[in-house]
Amino acid sequence: MTKFNQIRLFEEKKVRAVYDDVEEKWYFSIVDVCGVLTQSKDATAYWRKLKQRLKEEGNETVTNCHALKLQAADGKMRKTDVADTEQLFRLIQSIPSPKAEPFKQWMAQVAAQRLDQMQDPELGIQQALADYKRLGYSDNWINQRLKSIEIRKDLTDEWKRRGLEEGVQFATLTDIIYHTWAGMTAREYKKFKGLKKENLRDNMTNRELVMNMLAELSTKEISESQNPETFGDHIDVARQGGEIARNARMELEAKTGKPVVSPLNAKEGLLLNKKEERNKEKGEQ
Repeated sequence: MTKFNQIRLFEEKKVRAVYDDVEEKWYFSIVDVCGVLTQSKDATAYWRKLKQRLKEEGNETVTNCHALKLQAADGKMRKTDVADTEQLFRLIQSIPSPKAEPFKQWMAQVAAQRLDQMQDPELGIQQALADYKRLGYSDNWINQRLKSIEIRKDLTDEWKRRGLEEGVQFATLTDIIYHTWAGMTAREYKKFKGLKKENLRDNMTNRELVMNMLAELSTKEISESQNPETFGDHIDVARQGGEIARNARMELEAKTGKPVVSPLNAKEGLLLNKKEERNKEKGEQ
């Protein structure tokens, strides 16, 4: 059984989703759906109360819902209540919202798109590209981000192949990679950028993405060459991979006089670039 975690966009709002290629079903985060339909400031509390009420009413849909690991706001994989399309249609009936019907149509469209993407994987890449464009990212940044997703998956596939567990072990090794090349753990890095719930990689500049890709690619390649057996061995490999990127960062900074690690997030960087482009255009006129 293979599950593909994705973030879908409904009216510019993120909805976490998982596609199970065995069951050929989409599973959507119920909390995210509640947030979209109700615009509640605390969608988790809204779902908790609704879930309790539906259980007391003997609603079988709630009983049949289960939890899957989805990426939380802090970047970690956490169990989250999910529902397939059929279950979600039933749950939406219990949520008074003018967005209910448009959301149902959106879910049907998502299901149809997945069938098309299974026939042509390039469509999945195009969808991710379109989603990032709607969020306001530049084409250059999007290309880097999509490549970083591919490299990250190659690394986590290598970790899974060697028996490492998602969650604490993955997070520990990731922190070691970050700290080695950037001098900060993931949490420290997010604080440095002024982030709270936002995804760190979605807020990296092009240079940061490139260095992190180099670190993760190097870690995967070294792992394949050294065949680490213990978790301690994997920690050493992660440090080696991070060191390669750290050396590249230090050399680039020495040549340019500019720091690679930046407090800017990708959107702020994009806005600055657009401003510079406008000023340049005015100067040429």
